[in-house]
Amino acid sequence: MSVIVFAETRDQQYKKSTLEAVSYGKEVAQKTGGKVIAVSMGSAADPSILGNYGADEAVTLHGTEFSAFSPEVYAAGFAEVCKAHGGKTIIISNTYSGKSMAGRVAVLLQAALATNVVDYPDTSSGFRVKRGVFSGKAFAYVNMQSDVKVIAITPNSVEIKTYGGSAAVSAHQPSGLPSSSSRIESTQTVSGKVPLTEAEIVVSAGRGMKGPENWHMVEELATALGAATACSKPVSDMHWRPHSEHVGQTGITIKPNLYIAIGISGAIQHLAGVSSSKVIVVINKDAEAPFFKAADYGIVGDAFEVLPKLIQAAKATAAS
Repeated sequence: MSVIVFAETRDQQYKKSTLEAVSYGKEVAQKTGGKVIAVSMGSAADPSILGNYGADEAVTLHGTEFSAFSPEVYAAGFAEVCKAHGGKTIIISNTYSGKSMAGRVAVLLQAALATNVVDYPDTSSGFRVKRGVFSGKAFAYVNMQSDVKVIAITPNSVEIKTYGGSAAVSAHQPSGLPSSSSRIESTQTVSGKVPLTEAEIVVSAGRGMKGPENWHMVEELATALGAATACSKPVSDMHWRPHSEHVGQTGITIKPNLYIAIGISGAIQHLAGVSSSKVIVVINKDAEAPFFKAADYGIVGDAFEVLPKLIQAAKATAAS
């Protein structure tokens, strides 16, 4: 009765969301019994380190099939390991890769599936999970009654816990993998920045910054806070900022501990991507801006007057 966790990597390093998923799996195993097995695809830097986050074993799938991400291939290989180790609770982070795998894994294992899970399960009378629904505007509680359960947890929903020790490492050679229905011709990645989906603090701005030449203030505040930068859809559409920074319903959905929105009106499409943030701070000179209704804290003022003061305060705090 094992808890199996998909251990996603980036540049051969485990993602923050993976460490969250392994810690989540450990909590589940303590409630339901069994051991935690983390499964990596391709090459990863020392899988044994996952033991520090709760994994008892770390299984690596090797082969040229895993050199590039394919949801069909990854799901089939992962499901094969789940069956081989008697996995009853399957944990996947709800990242882009995880989303494309979770449904396939559930079908292959004939399992129940719960996505956008934001808390640990309640096992006092069955197995009940809490899900974010309606773009984070509400929660649903779902009783999972099947023998095998697939849980896709929202990044930044649970804390990373450490337990010490290392995981026993083994390799698995999958058989009968399907052919991928897609081919990756090129990949463009952003380096040197905190990925938006993993950032605990995000500084975002919109058309209120008046032009890309003023974005240095946004970046300066983000640097002082150790934050990632983001933007609204109109900003990315006008090519002031890259599309990789666009957060919202048609962009990236994030859940940081702190989201600072500068010069963004707060249209419903933007709110859909950021409303799950734990704390929202809005800076806008329009006191009637819709975003203030969703904000925990608001500053009514000109961004070009407010930002220099915030930057100065953030730098002073960091220095002390």
